[in-house]
Amino acid sequence: MAAVSPGVYKKILRVRAAYPFDIACLLMRFFGSMLNIGVVTMITLSGYSFLTAGLASSLIALSIFVVTPRVSKRIDERGQSAVVPKAAAVSLAGLVVLVANVALHGPVWPLFVGALLVGFYPSPQAMARARWTYLIRSGRLGKEAPDLRTMFSYESVLDDMAFIFSPSISIALAAAIAPTAGMIAGGAAFAVGVLLLCASKSTEPVPGWSAPAGDAAVAGEAAAEMEGEPGAMPEDGAPKRSLLATSAAVRVLFVIYAFAGAFLGLFDTATVSLSEDLHSPDFAGAVLMASGAVSMIVGFLFGMVRLRAPLPKQLVVAACAVGLAFGTMFFIDSAPSLMAVALLGAATYSPLLIVANGVCERAVPDARLTEAITWLNAGYTCGAAFGPTAAGAIIDLLGTMASFKLGSLLCLGMPITALLCYRIVKRNILPAYTVVEKRDLE
Repeated sequence: MAAVSPGVYKKILRVRAAYPFDIACLLMRFFGSMLNIGVVTMITLSGYSFLTAGLASSLIALSIFVVTPRVSKRIDERGQSAVVPKAAAVSLAGLVVLVANVALHGPVWPLFVGALLVGFYPSPQAMARARWTYLIRSGRLGKEAPDLRTMFSYESVLDDMAFIFSPSISIALAAAIAPTAGMIAGGAAFAVGVLLLCASKSTEPVPGWSAPAGDAAVAGEAAAEMEGEPGAMPEDGAPKRSLLATSAAVRVLFVIYAFAGAFLGLFDTATVSLSEDLHSPDFAGAVLMASGAVSMIVGFLFGMVRLRAPLPKQLVVAACAVGLAFGTMFFIDSAPSLMAVALLGAATYSPLLIVANGVCERAVPDARLTEAITWLNAGYTCGAAFGPTAAGAIIDLLGTMASFKLGSLLCLGMPITALLCYRIVKRNILPAYTVVEKRDLE
């Protein structure tokens, strides 16, 4: 059963204080959304092999997986404006190394050095959601506060906006001007976003904050009992251990996102390869733009629906839908079939992200949400470290269509993980979920 509320986004749009940081994080998202396909396009159009491009893209993903959660942990401890500029400076330095080496057509190894430095990229998705959660659950917005599920849907739409436009812009600039043009534009947008975010201090979460007593307190108490851990935060406010080590729910979501990153990273690389086989570099951008538009529309509509099913069940259904939809890439044998699979998969992806973020928010303490969501994204990048490399090797040896076959097998990991770990997720979030959802459904 479900209820539809078409006006749920009005409260989101009334929060004027959120405009600066959402615009800032949207600009930063543009850079992050083009990293995979943008780097692959830049390197291959410059004459390097798909294997080299795949390895560079995978090193970026692997570096993000290792570094970004630690950056987010520091952000939760010290504040966004204290940590983000330093991490962003390192990431931009890596981009300079990548672009300069490609422009000079230098040796391969500097590409890998630059890729590793780019991985210091701070997560705008996590920081925006952490700011919204802080504004909503700290009581600063009062009765005008939107509900968290609507916020996650809204942020998912912004994610999709970046996903729609940034890869296609990157590919178009690389094809029309120079191989490096797309990534230069992305780096510029990222730099502007960092400056704007750090200037918006009024909405920045206070390190170690917690929600007032009530429903949010119940959620915090439930999250603090992760894996028998007596408390997730010590008295000085600094987290003791990584959430990946202490939260079973975060680990399950991490694995689900890892499978998503693996098959989507492979799918993006194979899409670029098929576009080049067809002598139409712009086709990859068209596929990504169309699928992103579908995902954005579905995410927007999903935010209007109030499902009565428990979050753990929603997670299982969403993961199965994504796995089965993208599993049809096994049948890709032409440009039309690629477009059909991309659109079908896109229609299922946003609900999974929205539900997964809802699960994550219910499973961790308020003050550690940035780190928690970053671990989800790190799971995606961990999978993406494998996907492009596997796709590059298979494309060079067996051709583009063979890589799609491998992707269809990787898709099955998501529904299998969600089904096997259903009870783990339910056990970790049900106390907080029950209290909050009863209120939301009244």
